[in-house]
Amino acid sequence: MTLPIALVAAAALLAVTILAGVLLRRRDGRGVAVAGDLHVDPADLPTALGARATLVQFSTEFCARCPHVRRLLGHIAAERPGVVHADVDLTHRADLASRYRVLSTPTTLLVDPDGRIRSRFTGVPTRAAVLAALDGADHTYAQEDRS
Repeated sequence: MTLPIALVAAAALLAVTILAGVLLRRRDGRGVAVAGDLHVDPADLPTALGARATLVQFSTEFCARCPHVRRLLGHIAAERPGVVHADVDLTHRADLASRYRVLSTPTTLLVDPDGRIRSRFTGVPTRAAVLAALDGADHTYAQEDRS
């Protein structure tokens, strides 16, 4: 391989790597509504489900970003009546990673009072994104109650 071809190949590889990083970073922390009828088993959680919602955080002992998410979700739960924060350490419960399709930590699930998963956040969610998901879940619950 000649030097110009090697430089072009290296530049293309660098561009693809940067593009992939930017795309992954844009998805980090975004809430995605969960369609279907997926549920969390309350026996898998360290606390009971909240009367309004439960923020289930999956973390590990080695996760550098998990303490920040733990504080954020804890503050939100403390501010919102009926909202509970449950932190599940996958270091000690690795079986739950496959059950709830957790590929990276932190991952957060917004769960309704019946255990149904309403939203999923991969990475560090913003406060605004979590609050919007909670408010959106409240709107969805109200519509279901009227049906």
